[in-house]
Amino acid sequence: MGNMLEIRWHGRGGQGAKTASLLLAEAAFDTGKFIQGFPEYGPERMGAPITAYNRISDERCPIHSNIYEPDFVVVVDETLIDVVDVTAGLKETGGIIINTSKAPEEVMHKLKGYKGGVYTIDAREISMATLGRYFPNTPMLAAVVKVANIMDEETLITSMEKSFHHKFANKPHVIAPNMEALKKSLTEVKGA
Repeated sequence: MGNMLEIRWHGRGGQGAKTASLLLAEAAFDTGKFIQGFPEYGPERMGAPITAYNRISDERCPIHSNIYEPDFVVVVDETLIDVVDVTAGLKETGGIIINTSKAPEEVMHKLKGYKGGVYTIDAREISMATLGRYFPNTPMLAAVVKVANIMDEETLITSMEKSFHHKFANKPHVIAPNMEALKKSLTEVKGA
């Protein structure tokens, strides 16, 4: 498949990794791409490790399996680095995006010699400042779009505003803070 981007998300139940992967799929679909967004669950309980996946392509994708050699990995919970091999199969032409207050060079030693791009974003600080609660999924969604250059920022903002109006139809007061978190996150990703 030419021009296909594969992303693997690592998070814990309740952190919104699955939701973020589905929102990313929806935003990419809005740009005319073919998409897949799906989770993989272990024991379904709050706090248990979960994995979610995205495929984004210019062509229809006939592959329907987990992603074993992703272009990008998103780590929603930094503690998973010590529990899960988050760099397994990760292409060195891509990168890893980690939710942490640390700089990329401070987490590299935990990445088993990975030589691709390492990016960090403090999704906790951003979500607390904008939402008043810890919801890392919106900042991590913005970070992966920025790092992987999936779409331009304005397209993401427009698509997410539409999605948030639908998703939060019964809670309209959370739309503006989520949009603020999204925009702030686009400017706070560190790494290269």
